[in-house]
Amino acid sequence: MDIQVADTLLGSLIDGRYRIRGRVARGGMATVYTATDERLERTVALKIIHPTQAPDARARLAGFVERFTDEAKTIARLTHPNVVAVYDQGVHNGLPYLVMEYVRGRTLREILIERRRLNPGEALAILDQMLAAIAAAHRAGLVHRDVKPENVLVAEAPSGGAGNLIDSVVKVADFGLARAVEASADEENGGQLMATVAYVAPELVTEGRADPRSDVYSAGIVLFEMLTGRVPYDGDRPVDVAWQHVDRDVPPPSKFVPGLPSVLDDLVTRSTRRDPGERPTDAGALLTEVQGARDDLGNASVNTAVLRQVAQPTMVVSSVQTTDRPSWARLPDQKAAAPAAAPQQPRRRRAAEPADTPPLPERLKAMWQVVMSDRRGRTAVAAAIVVLGLVAALGGWWFGVGRYTVAPELVNMSKAAAEEQAARGGFTITWGDPRHDENIERDVVLSQDPPTSERILKGGTITLVLSLGPERYQVPDVVGKTFDLAQLDLENAQLKVTKGADRYDNNLPAGTVIAVDPAVGTEVKPGDEITVFVSKGRAPITVPNLIGKSVAEARNILAGLNLVARESYVDSDQPKDQVLRQEPADGAGVERGAEVKIDVSKGPPAVIVQRVIGMPCPQAKAALEAQGLTVRVDFNPNGTVAYQQPGENSEVPPATEIAIGCF
Repeated sequence: MDIQVADTLLGSLIDGRYRIRGRVARGGMATVYTATDERLERTVALKIIHPTQAPDARARLAGFVERFTDEAKTIARLTHPNVVAVYDQGVHNGLPYLVMEYVRGRTLREILIERRRLNPGEALAILDQMLAAIAAAHRAGLVHRDVKPENVLVAEAPSGGAGNLIDSVVKVADFGLARAVEASADEENGGQLMATVAYVAPELVTEGRADPRSDVYSAGIVLFEMLTGRVPYDGDRPVDVAWQHVDRDVPPPSKFVPGLPSVLDDLVTRSTRRDPGERPTDAGALLTEVQGARDDLGNASVNTAVLRQVAQPTMVVSSVQTTDRPSWARLPDQKAAAPAAAPQQPRRRRAAEPADTPPLPERLKAMWQVVMSDRRGRTAVAAAIVVLGLVAALGGWWFGVGRYTVAPELVNMSKAAAEEQAARGGFTITWGDPRHDENIERDVVLSQDPPTSERILKGGTITLVLSLGPERYQVPDVVGKTFDLAQLDLENAQLKVTKGADRYDNNLPAGTVIAVDPAVGTEVKPGDEITVFVSKGRAPITVPNLIGKSVAEARNILAGLNLVARESYVDSDQPKDQVLRQEPADGAGVERGAEVKIDVSKGPPAVIVQRVIGMPCPQAKAALEAQGLTVRVDFNPNGTVAYQQPGENSEVPPATEIAIGCF
């Protein structure tokens, strides 16, 4: 099982005031934690810049902190209900941080991952509040520079309705943060663009400058994504995506979602013009257009309702209702108001038909008799009957059989093969919503309508549904979060949560996740069970330092702490029975009865004494000393060795004294 360990900030106290409780998210520039303000006893969000974003040199770091502080002061002056409030700022271990309002909700990115795209009413409602926040910043002379779904927080609707995004409260975060980081990067690297390429304005790519119209462009891209479930450009490298903003016009959303109102296409097109001069001047100007679009969509709904209301059933109105009108609304009395009757004009009469004209049926009968009395007339009638019969037969065949064929077999084909087969038969292909299948690989046809061999008009349309392959999700990174937050993240990923046995941990506070099984990043099926292991905090017994002590002493110390020594003897040049290593290390917390592994020295390896008898005494002395032994010479030091003690091939410890007798 793979155990992930959270970063060391979890559980730490920042600036003597903010106790970090859990990690919420990690972005490209900073990590966001939940923390408790122990002075005011409230939950806050603490965002700390990554070490990779802060310059290393001290002089540059001082400049970075100064710019970061200036941006933080500017943000703190923004008082708007749609702006995430900034409460405090500071530096921890050389890394700047911001203390902000904690918003209980989700980012717009998380909502789009869950729902893919939003309906027009929801998209405009969220954009309305986004632009209200950005407009407040523009009025204060501040440009956001990094408008994207990750920086848009959507709090629960006041009404509490599930999925009610129209009534949700939207807040925008990270005003000016990109500018503070980018300014320091400019000094260190000679210019560096801090932006998210999927939403970056063209002028930021080509000239590195940004003004309120740059935020307008990014807001237009966010609207495009909310409506279509995708961003307009994609590429293998970020630089390729960035330059597409420069070289191409953003397509209308209705190209990807047919049936969207044209007013939404107009909003996206106006806000994402490549020339900044053709966009709305700032977020406030775009907000006015968005509110107009919302009114237009709302009026369309009202007009429909009015038409339905006007289309009432016809009713007979009694004459009593007329006489019950108020006096000011009554018609004048007809008898009293009527003028003297004018002499009636005689009505014009139609010219009388000749009295001798026979009725129409008799005239038709006479014509039939004339036609049938002539041979050519009878032939013409017979031919007409035959022609009419043929026309009827052909028409019946065509409408009943002739214009139809059978649908081809396209199921289990790849997308390309199905398109080619349908084109050969003259059919048009439309695509239904794809779905996951455990047995059919991705981009293979799962089903078709009409089914194989059923009747279909020649040149008709066949609807195909492609497989998305087996439905798999990666286990999200919940290590370091509280159990409640981890459970919510895992259940949102359609996974079942089981709580494993709590464990002691030296680095994580009690109640935070220390590991999951399967490990973070493992691909699993919806409904798979994930076991979550939670920290009980630091273990109660502290492991002592045993290195350098004898094995007997180490045993006694561990026994006194109710710990168990597990010994392993290893080769070493250290004295025999001396403790060389231990695990866990000294200072670690463990439970009662836990094992402590110690590596114990076997002592230096034995030396095999070589034969020196018959050698000149000085040569023998040098040879033995070369083996790490000490030598005592008896009698004549310039003579020849007659004996040695210990004798040849004896195994002795290093530095053992060898006596040699020379004569």
